[in-house]
Amino acid sequence: MVSRVVLILGDQLSPDISSLKDADRDTDLVVMAEVCAEAEYVAHHPKKIALIFAAMRHFVIELRDLGWRVAYTKLDDPDNTHSLYGEARRYAQTHGADEIVMTQAGEWRLRLEAEESAIPIRQLPDHRFIAAEPEFALWAQGRKALRMEYFYRDMRRKTGLLMDGDAPCGGKWNFDHDNRKPAQVDLFAKGPPQFEPDDVTRDVLELVAARFGKNFGDLHPFWFAVTRADARAAQAHFLDHHLADFGTYQDAMLEADKFLHHAVLSPYINIGLLDPLELCREVEKRYRAGDVPLNSAEGFIRQIIGWREYVRGLYILEGPDYTHRNVLDHHRPLPPLYWGAKTKMNCMSRAVEQTRTDAYAHHIQRLMVTGNFALLAGVAPYEVHEWYLAVYADAFEWVEAPNTVGMSQFADGGIIASKPYISSGNYINKMSDYCKGCHYKVATKTGEGACPFNLLYWHFLDRHRDRFARNPRMAQMYRTWDRMDDEKCATVLREAEVVLERLSRGAPV
Repeated sequence: MVSRVVLILGDQLSPDISSLKDADRDTDLVVMAEVCAEAEYVAHHPKKIALIFAAMRHFVIELRDLGWRVAYTKLDDPDNTHSLYGEARRYAQTHGADEIVMTQAGEWRLRLEAEESAIPIRQLPDHRFIAAEPEFALWAQGRKALRMEYFYRDMRRKTGLLMDGDAPCGGKWNFDHDNRKPAQVDLFAKGPPQFEPDDVTRDVLELVAARFGKNFGDLHPFWFAVTRADARAAQAHFLDHHLADFGTYQDAMLEADKFLHHAVLSPYINIGLLDPLELCREVEKRYRAGDVPLNSAEGFIRQIIGWREYVRGLYILEGPDYTHRNVLDHHRPLPPLYWGAKTKMNCMSRAVEQTRTDAYAHHIQRLMVTGNFALLAGVAPYEVHEWYLAVYADAFEWVEAPNTVGMSQFADGGIIASKPYISSGNYINKMSDYCKGCHYKVATKTGEGACPFNLLYWHFLDRHRDRFARNPRMAQMYRTWDRMDDEKCATVLREAEVVLERLSRGAPV
């Protein structure tokens, strides 16, 4: 006899998750399932599916070693209902359980589905986040602008991270000014550790190859950590070899170094293999021991207790329609180049190729290359959102949608960002070596070889002038545009239209 079914989702792989804290090893049954509803709601990168399924299967082993009874449904199980809640109901009915308990899902899609369950589902708060949902809602109440910086300061005070009493370490809350340096190729760069698949993971890889082999993305080589021990090894590697330079070069991009000093730990944090607060405390420990500079420690901690917590709170606060926001009225279909079609733009080619091979690109590649281009080109934000959700191993809607819809595409009208994150080719040239090997010339503004980012940048400003001309952070851009002679402006807009027309018909750019 089973008293309750405890449903664990694929991004809840933490032994101290609230649903397990509330459960009884003797009377409760833990249920986990690989289902088509989760594997197919977007065309996920094969590496992403393999990461989650393999990590789930290893987590089952971990739970059983801890004394839990676990019922696990594999994707190819003939009795699989292919719904998370369907599997929870099936096991509840089989074992005579009268209640399903779970830690509340992070995504609105699953929250709404839980409310329609025939068997009651008791949902518990997810305590893996520093700011509880009511706490974030209280912080946001009555504010004219929900800027991350002020929320981040509250999280610093709450956790005590990088605080000297009531003041921030170093006398400043952030050191962004020190974290925008371009990088040089390091022939001895270590990159993130790569892990050899074991028998459990190899079985998953065979399944994913058979079922999802046609999805965009390379399944092999598969190198992600899928156990807690390996995720912690990846964490230790980052702390030992990359944290010190993380801050300084966190915005840099290089053709020959896909990872630079980035942690590549977000997939493990987001599925529950690593504890974000524990990681931040380790980072602080390295700073206080004098092993890493403050700008790197602060820059990394801000990404976790600032940005990650903030976007999750905002996603819940804004509700299930957030992903469909489109205040700029952009409707162009996502160009084929996002799925690997040929392009002469080296920066886009490199970012998409890296995404295809590794289900990974760092935040500046996402924001200022692929995101920037989509915004300048007027691509429908929901299509951009679904692409990011599908292709990156760390992408779950609660964290991905605010980053895409709000930060990258400005589709929420400025809830997250005070201005659109747009740039011409000059920014990409400053922060990367992509432009050196490009067909286009970043210094060429019009005519043969003109960089599409340059043309589309001004076209964006011109077509959205009514909305942004009075924005104080964009006034200088409009003054520069207004100083150009009429003939040059007309040439820029005409040539930008040619680029947009090619994108509309799916032609290479």
